[in-house]
Amino acid sequence: MKNRGRLGYIKLLFKFIVTAAYDMTAVVQLDIGDLMGKQEMYDKLRDAIVNQDINGAGPLVQEALDAGLTPFEIINDGLSVGMKIIGDKFEAAEVYLPQIMMSAKAMKAAMEILDPILAEDETSESVGTCIKFVQEGDIHDIGHRLVATMLGANGFTVIDMGVDVPNDKVIEEVAAHKGEKLMLSGSALMTTSMLGQKDVMRLLDEEGLRDSVKVMFGGAPVTDSWIKEIGADATAENAAEAANVALELMKK
Repeated sequence: MKNRGRLGYIKLLFKFIVTAAYDMTAVVQLDIGDLMGKQEMYDKLRDAIVNQDINGAGPLVQEALDAGLTPFEIINDGLSVGMKIIGDKFEAAEVYLPQIMMSAKAMKAAMEILDPILAEDETSESVGTCIKFVQEGDIHDIGHRLVATMLGANGFTVIDMGVDVPNDKVIEEVAAHKGEKLMLSGSALMTTSMLGQKDVMRLLDEEGLRDSVKVMFGGAPVTDSWIKEIGADATAENAAEAANVALELMKK
């Protein structure tokens, strides 16, 4: 009887192991399928920006939302990847201003779907004020608007100064908000306009404002070494990272 009981227990245990292994295989297959489906959607979103698909970008975003992707996944893993590609192509003279403007329109169409959703999720208590601008001499605002949206969604009160903003106007705005929890975020797509970021840092020092504001610059040509050279605080490779970096800066 003892042997029969032990044999029954072994059979039951074996059945449990086989069943568990089968279930785990199914779970792994499901996870892999989900990942492949997500990546396919990310690629479509990316291509909509790179290929200037103004009419298709909005419906693709809605399709991604309906499939269960979050706005942050759509932006970080899809749209912003396309934005970076088109920025790199512009810097390498592989595309020109008309293509950049068409990509910007595709991005705008995509964000028209996402902006209301992100606005609903905004933190009620502001974590600080961010003065956002595109460097003087630069009118490319794809990344600028995307970062502004992400900062707003993460609790910042965003003051959007727009594009081609003279350095003295930037300094005036910083001075007007001195004493607040303040961050300055500027962007430049072109190397020529990026050089103006150094002038902004110099003017902040000359006006005695540097210690009153955290400074983050972004854009295709901006690197960590450039940030260190000009004495700014940080940069980021994409909009989602920019929001995280900004939040960390405000804690310091």
